[in-house]
Amino acid sequence: MNRVLLVGRLTAKPELRYTNSNIPYTRFSVAVDGVPSANGERRTDFINTVAWRKQAENVCQYLDKGSLVSVEGRLQTSNYTDKDGNKRYSMDVQADSIRFLESRAQAQSRIASATTATPYDFQQPSNDVNIDNDPFADFGDSVSIDDNFLD
Repeated sequence: MNRVLLVGRLTAKPELRYTNSNIPYTRFSVAVDGVPSANGERRTDFINTVAWRKQAENVCQYLDKGSLVSVEGRLQTSNYTDKDGNKRYSMDVQADSIRFLESRAQAQSRIASATTATPYDFQQPSNDVNIDNDPFADFGDSVSIDDNFLD
């Protein structure tokens, strides 16, 4: 049985192309986390995938780089001779079913947070709080502000 199931993110915006017979298709790569190695590091695999006809049109219309997808299909190998006369082999997943695993709003939020992120967004907060210099520290006392203060 030749079945493949992938869950991962697109590595680039897919582009719609057409065969000589005017059949739409798209080729894209899915980044999939691999099994952790002995030292705990995960290797990412980049799986070439092909979608055809209406499915290809939908992928190109609704997905973008980083979109989370599930791809079910079959593995297909092919070979060709390059311009230098060397025989080359390729392996692609021919997609039978592609599921979009995040909503458009989730994708836009992910893109927005990635484009507005600063180096400070990824730093761990410090637990070293100096109460003497922290105007928001809780001293356990109630705070009273006179209404006339605001006038």
